[in-house]
Amino acid sequence: MNSARNFIVGSLLAFVVLVGLLGWKSQPTGTQPNQPLLVYCAAGLKAPMEAVAHAYEARYGIPIQLQFGGSGALLSNLRVARQGDLFLAADESFLELARAHRLIAETLPLAHLTPVVAVRKDSPHKPQSLAGLEQKGLRLALANPEAAAIGKICRELLQRAGRWAALQPQIKVLKPTVNDLANDVKLGTVDAAFVWDSTVAQYPELEAIHLPELDSGSATVSVAVLNFSSQPTAALRFARFVAARDAGLMEFTRQGFHAVTGDVWSEHPEVLLYSGGVNRLAIEETLRRFEQREGMTVTRVYNGCGILTAQIRAGQRPDAYFACDVSFMNTVTDYFTPAVNLAETRLVILTQKGNPKSIRSLADLTKSGLAVGVANEQQSALGALTARLLRTQGLLENVMANVKVQAPTADLLVNQIRTGSLDAVVVYTANTSQVSDRLDVVNLSEPEALAIQPYAIGRNSDHAQLMDRLLDTLRSAESRQRFEQTGFRWHEGLTP
Repeated sequence: MNSARNFIVGSLLAFVVLVGLLGWKSQPTGTQPNQPLLVYCAAGLKAPMEAVAHAYEARYGIPIQLQFGGSGALLSNLRVARQGDLFLAADESFLELARAHRLIAETLPLAHLTPVVAVRKDSPHKPQSLAGLEQKGLRLALANPEAAAIGKICRELLQRAGRWAALQPQIKVLKPTVNDLANDVKLGTVDAAFVWDSTVAQYPELEAIHLPELDSGSATVSVAVLNFSSQPTAALRFARFVAARDAGLMEFTRQGFHAVTGDVWSEHPEVLLYSGGVNRLAIEETLRRFEQREGMTVTRVYNGCGILTAQIRAGQRPDAYFACDVSFMNTVTDYFTPAVNLAETRLVILTQKGNPKSIRSLADLTKSGLAVGVANEQQSALGALTARLLRTQGLLENVMANVKVQAPTADLLVNQIRTGSLDAVVVYTANTSQVSDRLDVVNLSEPEALAIQPYAIGRNSDHAQLMDRLLDTLRSAESRQRFEQTGFRWHEGLTP
């Protein structure tokens, strides 16, 4: 009896496991099973977003709840309700308003839209200018400027062109969304309407008339993570899927949108960051938090910038490079987008506690009998800057006579002087924050004793948008505080 019962119980358990496996869907790492994401989406993006949401649900089993409306109306709802995970607006101006009200965090660009005049293909009314829209009896439609991006932008463009007052009487219909306008033109309720070019592409019965005054009103569609999302990593993962060139953006292109060049889709991206060693203390905590929020991995390679740039020129292609100084970034500019200078730090002399050798300036490093350490000129930005500074002062040959150690990084020099084997080393201020209680710092006032740290994204990176968000994170107030706490001065925004 026991054997029979055990057989039956075992069979039932196997059946339950089999049913579970058949119903299982791949879950993105770090997400809660079947935890829905609430997405507020401009009505003009309905067609591609429904398709993208369906594809994501089918692949990962994560429910996507789409709430459609005019960008302005959705923004008003968000300010009141303060619930949800993502916001897709049809124009950057609404995201700027959302950012001003502290509603959004990361934004990912998706596509570009251009205002056009929509008419039926078989319509006898096909005006080829704004003046042509003023003909008597022509019925125009516009989206509510207070509720929808297309209405707001077209009103501004018509005012700028001096046509708003003349065209207002022609506008017989104000609708909440761009899709309502397209349907009205399709049904013949109105003769023409101001809509997006991508909207017309979704209606085979309609034709788009491009006017110069409207072409200047191109808008960027973006998806933004809401600050009050209860699952920001899951929200970011879906946003990355929507903004991926081989995932969501394919659907946007198919629906007639002018999609941006997005990242390659990866559930858990892995990127490579090259960084000068001096930046390590300032950026490590920022990188750790960025990885956690984005659900990805940043592989760091810290070294002297001479070594790093040699590897880049030899064929290594990091997704981003955070250099010790602009002089080394300038040697590899062909491989990166334009750099952004974030921080700066000055060169200093570190001596033993109490400064027993009475070293007060660079000239004192020429004293007989001193054991000096400097960075290697070919291997590091610090070494190149030190050599340039000493040459400018006419001291290079005499100081090098006292040099006992040439290291590829400042960290190695600091470790050497802490052992007592050296009397003085030339390093960055940023290298001294952890040892200022055990060693003395001699500041250098020479203009050449300055290093500026630039960040640049690889031109061929498959994750350029991701690395751009890392740049935004490095620019944040929290990151700036970490730089300043480790001996850097914030450079971005400084006047020369």
